[in-house]
Amino acid sequence: MEEQPREPDPRFTLANERTFLAWIRTSLALIAGGVALAELGKRVGPSPIQLLLSVAPVVAGTGLSLLAFLHWRRCQRALRSGEPLPPPRFAIGLTALVMTAGLVLTISLIARH
Repeated sequence: MEEQPREPDPRFTLANERTFLAWIRTSLALIAGGVALAELGKRVGPSPIQLLLSVAPVVAGTGLSLLAFLHWRRCQRALRSGEPLPPPRFAIGLTALVMTAGLVLTISLIARH
């Protein structure tokens, strides 16, 4: 017999929501960073590098907002069914993207001076 979903402790639901909102703030920061790089990127280097550095964070921020929602929903479902919480699998990819963008930006700035 399948167990009925139960209402989790409100503290856990609110903590899950705060985590979701933190991911949304991160996605907004990535999008804002991409816009800033598009505006200030003329100092970075050639046009393809400028385009890559400005588009990548915007795309990442947009994708992160969707992944954050899906993760929030999976966590909420796990809380209601008493299952273990799923790990944020997208965090590794986001970290790699930010590190790569930072490395490319650093190399571009050093090469210009």
